[in-house]
Amino acid sequence: MDQLRSRDASLWFGLLLVALGVLFLAGQVFHFDLGRYGWPFFVAAPGVALLAIAVSARSLAWLAIPGAIVLVTAALLFVQNLTGLWATWAYAWALPAIGGTGLGITIQGWLNRRQDLAKSGVRLMVAAAGIFAVGLVFFEGVLHVSGRDLGVAGRIAGPALLIVAGVLLVADRLRRPAPNP
Repeated sequence: MDQLRSRDASLWFGLLLVALGVLFLAGQVFHFDLGRYGWPFFVAAPGVALLAIAVSARSLAWLAIPGAIVLVTAALLFVQNLTGLWATWAYAWALPAIGGTGLGITIQGWLNRRQDLAKSGVRLMVAAAGIFAVGLVFFEGVLHVSGRDLGVAGRIAGPALLIVAGVLLVADRLRRPAPNP
């Protein structure tokens, strides 16, 4: 069994090396500045490796959590690198920190066939999306940290969505009975 896991890990690592080689070769052939635009892929590589190990060996399924955090961070860095919107870190931190953790927990739950773990991970991802949305409305709609005006969406629709989300949370809490002491 350990030999099988070792073979799986070497397979994934080999595929990662081939992918990196193809990427480097394409950059040389097509004169693509990989360092300027593609550097987030170097951040993603360890995340891919961790996820590959987690998938290959269920006893190491917990490695899906740091792997997912690294991958979500790399995706965010890629978007920020393309757009130049680095100030979004003021609120986008919730995506890798909380959302990436939730994604990793969900993957770990799937790998270990634990629905409770997978559901907990999904709840964390929803919380991360909520924190991101609140931060987006506040930091972009009110403070304009990126220097861009969101127009009507930022001034009216954003705060209206926050009000609706808050009312739904309060209504859900009032609907459930209080726990017995």
